Amino acid sequence: MRIRSLGVIDDAVVELSPGFTAVTGETGAGKTMVVTSLGLLLGGRADPALVRIGAEKAVVEGRIAVPSGAPVVVRVEEAGAELDDGALLISRTVSAEGRSRAHLGGRSVPVGMLAELADELVAVHGQTDQQGLLKLARQRQALDRYAGDAVAVPLAKYGEAYRRLRAVSVELDEIVTRARERAQEADMLRFGLDEIAGVEPRAGEDVELAEEAERLGHAEALSSAATAAHAALAGNPEDPEGIDAATLVAGAQRALDAVRSHDPALSALADRIGEIGILLGDVAGELAGYADDLDADPLRLAAVEERRAALTGLTRKYGENVAAVLAWAEESAARLTELDGDDERIDELTAERDALRAELGGLAQALTDARTDAAERFAAAVTAELASLAMPHARVSFDIRQTEDPEGVEVGGRTVAYGPAGADEVELLLAPHPGAPPRPIAKGASGGELSRVMLAVEVVFAGTDPVPTYLFDEVDAGVGGKAAVEIGRRLARLAKTAQVVVVTHLPQVAAFADRQLLVEKTNDGSVTRSGVKVLEGEERIRELSRMLAGQEDSETARAHAEELLATARADA
Repeated sequence: MRIRSLGVIDDAVVELSPGFTAVTGETGAGKTMVVTSLGLLLGGRADPALVRIGAEKAVVEGRIAVPSGAPVVVRVEEAGAELDDGALLISRTVSAEGRSRAHLGGRSVPVGMLAELADELVAVHGQTDQQGLLKLARQRQALDRYAGDAVAVPLAKYGEAYRRLRAVSVELDEIVTRARERAQEADMLRFGLDEIAGVEPRAGEDVELAEEAERLGHAEALSSAATAAHAALAGNPEDPEGIDAATLVAGAQRALDAVRSHDPALSALADRIGEIGILLGDVAGELAGYADDLDADPLRLAAVEERRAALTGLTRKYGENVAAVLAWAEESAARLTELDGDDERIDELTAERDALRAELGGLAQALTDARTDAAERFAAAVTAELASLAMPHARVSFDIRQTEDPEGVEVGGRTVAYGPAGADEVELLLAPHPGAPPRPIAKGASGGELSRVMLAVEVVFAGTDPVPTYLFDEVDAGVGGKAAVEIGRRLARLAKTAQVVVVTHLPQVAAFADRQLLVEKTNDGSVTRSGVKVLEGEERIRELSRMLAGQEDSETARAHAEELLATARADA
């Protein structure tokens, strides 16, 4: 990894070798930034506070060797990224303003993509993970992870049924608790539909009636105008001497007919005058018919206005016009059908809820059985590991229990509480020595014991669900003496099948490493490129002496350091 402007690190390169690498240095020298850097590469949260003061951004670049054929290769290719000679190049940039960017195999990707790949590449464990192990949910997750498909398969089915049950229960509760509101809504809809049905409006009727009312309200004026227009066009029988448009046009027609044969242009004009005469005759006839048909009946006008008032009463309540009223009626009828079907729907949902609860009970029982079986094997494996971590008499076990709940599901003949992961409460118990009763690790384990339990759990996982690299951040906290030696020895054994990186302050652990990296600050308090170096020979002895006694040149510390290295080499 290359780390720039992150925390106390100005610009440094961390070269991690296969096997076991120990990262050491004075407190505050920046060892934890190695863990932070790897966390960023694996999609961890970007905190702008990590950016070195005075820098615009922090950059972490990493090169991770990926085994050919590994599942992660397929996911990388699906993301459009490429491997570089069998290695995956990852970079992460965090600006001082908090913006974050990620690149994978030369391609810009969402940070979430790095997090998806993380589980297949590196297992990161620190002191916060130890605290997480104290939570019951994490202990259940650890057991489920160890159990594999024996739990994963029924758990997937359980989760699907659980989500459906939640949805059915929510819908059922809503229908039941809102019964009064829904009844009131149904009554309002029925009233409106009955009112509309009583009027029986037709689509477009309001427009037709408005036109008819306008016509009836001005019937006399319209009749008088039509009669006068007819007389002007076709003559008035009561005034035979009067001149009308039809007579004049006919006279013009006759005048031109007499001479039209002498000039084609004049003949065309004569034809057009003939067309005018025909049009005048048609219009005059329609005016006469309009005047005769015009109804000036005041009773009809009153009926029209009464009908319009009835329609206006509907449009005030249910829509801006008759078309909107009819649309409201259609929608309301459908809604009323839905509301009237609530009783039937309640019966359906109740039956489905009961069936799902029965199904969940069976799946929860399957989960309990699978977890109980896996718990015995998991506890035995962790107990065996603790024996190699200077806890030879410690015993680990699991307490798998359920809580009575009358609203729960039936498991093993009892009605118990249930949740999204089943009905089991899983708790990891530790009996640190013979005669001691098993107690929850949150209450019965010291800091050093908890560190070793954590390591033992991870070692067991390494045998069942391996990843290429393990990173431990001071997993040896609270441990010393022989226990520290045993932790170093166990990490060295784990490193025979995986890459192991440990940030440690214990010389007993560092001595077992295949490579030891020293992180040290310069005089200005920063870690530069030369501030992370590989320790070999005399330099490694000096660092182990410092870790042992705080004095690099102490002869006693040097002798102890050499003895630790000799012990580690003998185990190798």
